[in-house]
Amino acid sequence: MILKYIKPYGKLAILSPLFMLIESSAELIMPKLMTLLINHGVATSNSNYIIKLGAVMILIAFLGIIGGIGCLITASIVSQKAGTDLRKDLFMKIQDFSFHNIDTFQTPSLITRLTNDITQIQMVILMSLRMLIRAPLLCFGSLIMAFTMNAKIALIFIIAIVILGFVVFLIMGKAMPKFRMVQEKLDGVNTVMRECLAGMRVVKAFVRHDYEIEKFNTANEDYKTTNVKAFRIVVFMLPAMMLILNVSVIAILWFGGAQVYHGTMKIEEIMAFITYLMQMIMSLMMLAMVFMYISRAQISLNRVKEVLNEEIDIVDPVNPVSPEKNAGDVAFENVSFRYEGGSGEPVLEGISFVANAGETIGILGETGSGKSTLVNLMPRLYDVSQGKINIDGVDVRDYAIHELRKKVAVILQETILFTGTIRDNIKWGNKDATEEEVITAAKAAQAHEFIMELPNGYDTELGQKGVNVSGGQKQRISIARALIQNPSIIVFDDSTSAVDSLTEKNIRQSMKKSHSHCTKFIIGQKISSIRDADKIIVMKDGKIAAEGNHNILMETSLDYQEIYYSQMKKGVVLDE
Repeated sequence: MILKYIKPYGKLAILSPLFMLIESSAELIMPKLMTLLINHGVATSNSNYIIKLGAVMILIAFLGIIGGIGCLITASIVSQKAGTDLRKDLFMKIQDFSFHNIDTFQTPSLITRLTNDITQIQMVILMSLRMLIRAPLLCFGSLIMAFTMNAKIALIFIIAIVILGFVVFLIMGKAMPKFRMVQEKLDGVNTVMRECLAGMRVVKAFVRHDYEIEKFNTANEDYKTTNVKAFRIVVFMLPAMMLILNVSVIAILWFGGAQVYHGTMKIEEIMAFITYLMQMIMSLMMLAMVFMYISRAQISLNRVKEVLNEEIDIVDPVNPVSPEKNAGDVAFENVSFRYEGGSGEPVLEGISFVANAGETIGILGETGSGKSTLVNLMPRLYDVSQGKINIDGVDVRDYAIHELRKKVAVILQETILFTGTIRDNIKWGNKDATEEEVITAAKAAQAHEFIMELPNGYDTELGQKGVNVSGGQKQRISIARALIQNPSIIVFDDSTSAVDSLTEKNIRQSMKKSHSHCTKFIIGQKISSIRDADKIIVMKDGKIAAEGNHNILMETSLDYQEIYYSQMKKGVVLDE
């Protein structure tokens, strides 16, 4: 998979090892030239030879520097661009996720995969283009140069390679499972951190900062401990390599010294041998570190591939159908729904009703009765398990998703605003909206007045999630964002819970004028929010318990009457 992202930058990816070949060749030839310089220059006091060979060595060193810099630049460009492309594809895939797909991975884990995991992959691409070329070149180059000088002494190199390979294999085998756990523990840290930061106001309101600090410290310590355990195994690699290096140097001095004593080898050749040995051991050490990072990055790569290979369960049909009309008629036909991986019990069962264009449908019921799930099925945020939902005579599964969601605007329970101006947030519903349309939508949502009281009006910058406006103001901005989309169906999923009764009433009355053509679904906790609806659906245990307008339900539905009278006792204003 990585090659797919490196391929567009193939020229640079080829240049990088070529530059590294220049640098490695320069390093390999230096000990040999040093031997010649000592033998034929210093030993014979030949100054001309020293100057000429010295100049050649300076030139080769300069070429080596150019090769090293060139390799670093090209490898860095390839790794960063490949990582950027991978992150872009991953983010685009997540954008296509359904709610079920998002629930499968969880947001903190997706954040880790988009950031830390891809950074690990980028690091491996960089190291592979540099060290994965440099290390074998230096290793085999040093081995060849050693054999050309003295084959018997060079056998020490072979023994050192075999022992070192065995040690590295043992260490890596124990370390890799630990690194897999490290990424999982990082997910845990991100989960705690994200929850705490997102709910900071609640933490402060309930004076639970000590508890959150303790929870974060526990997750952080767990991550640290796992990380330390993984690297504690890896750190044995360096002393093991140094031990092998030192023993090999002693062996070269021992056997080389004997040959010097018998006149079959020169002292400067022993020095060259030690230099080549150090180059070989260091290159093997680099190679081992690269393989360690590759193994660790393989874990990250697998996590990224899990997301990229995730089957999106809500996709466009092969042949999308467009309805002949754009009125906003809705028909539920024996709809049932259950969450995948849930308890198996249906959340909704046997739901059937009709909403005619322009009608207002109120949905009432206790918590967990399936109200939000019911309306989430219309724009295909989830797909029905059984039955079907028709909008303007066409099954929602036959629509192109983009067209369906332009047709059905949903104002969710959780109000999410984005960093930017109030105008930018309202125009999320229609990026091509004019200033007049923005103001009209804000007026319909009863937001225009408070916006104009702000110092910068519609140009007021909102903090992350709109932290600098109240809950009711955020809800009104989100309603304006939906209204400017000019949909044929609008779903209010308890989206006026933070708005006072008078403002809520004004919003309903304003929408009767500005969006009278729209079919409206209103999920409400208060009967006052839905009592004027053309049809009220009372939900209970995932089924429709009663259906009709306010007067009919007051006569026929015990569930509706119970809610009505319980709210009267609590002082909820019902007659507005």
